[in-house]
Amino acid sequence: MVVSKMNKDAQMRAAINQKLIETGERERLKELLRAKLIECGWKDQLKAHCKEEVIKEKGLEHVTVDDLVAEITPKGRALVPDSVKKELLQRIRTFLAQHASL
Repeated sequence: MVVSKMNKDAQMRAAINQKLIETGERERLKELLRAKLIECGWKDQLKAHCKEEVIKEKGLEHVTVDDLVAEITPKGRALVPDSVKKELLQRIRTFLAQHASL
């Protein structure tokens, strides 16, 4: 039963993602997110975190891309303002309501 529910959820996510891609809404949402994150200073905060924390701690010569990704991903997610998350979620809900045939 649990596997079946997980499979249905995965199928639903795939169907929604496909519809977002087909309609171009996924790209519009990505652009909105990019603009909002720049506007609220998220990008600058993350860049500063990389320079001040990760690179200073490990040294520029010893930091790999994988190190940076592992270090900044949780921080980056935590720094996204709730208002940005709410706006994106509302846009997705509106999209889903308009495409209820999924």
